[in-house]
Amino acid sequence: MKSLVVGTMSDRPLLRALAPVVALIVMCQSALGAETYQANLGPMPLDQANRATKLGRGDVTATLDGNVLVVGGNFIGLPSPATKAHLYISPAIGVPGGGGFDLVVTEAVNGTVSGQLVLNAQQRTAFRTGRLYVQIDSQKAPTGNLWGWLLPQHFDAAPGVPQAGPWFLPQLNTPTR
Repeated sequence: MKSLVVGTMSDRPLLRALAPVVALIVMCQSALGAETYQANLGPMPLDQANRATKLGRGDVTATLDGNVLVVGGNFIGLPSPATKAHLYISPAIGVPGGGGFDLVVTEAVNGTVSGQLVLNAQQRTAFRTGRLYVQIDSQKAPTGNLWGWLLPQHFDAAPGVPQAGPWFLPQLNTPTR
């Protein structure tokens, strides 16, 4: 009976040289599959009664790698210190929802928001379809001062600057599943 021999003695230096390359490819494979989305945080819902209590701006990015979602961002200009931050699931882009996660937030008028979460299949689908949003509560707006829906990463033109070429339209550029 013959035995199967993989490579010869002369092939071993080649195999040793290729081993680090193969290891690097395997390690980078998860990073290549990561999906990054972003949100522009703004005051919402806004009406005449709450204009003075809902101020500020911010931005957040969220990266999904496998089933782990890492969220991080900044905010400025709240009229009162932030108290809580959440990641909620909504029925559609721009529609408030619930059933979310708590995030870590700086309890100040300017600060950061962050979190690392493990998502199930339904939550990953909500992420990919733009139905997850970040909400930052403050002392003067305990049910939401800044809100922003996580959408595929895209270029944002500066205010008042015309954008050449195709524009990002979340309802058209967000996957349906």
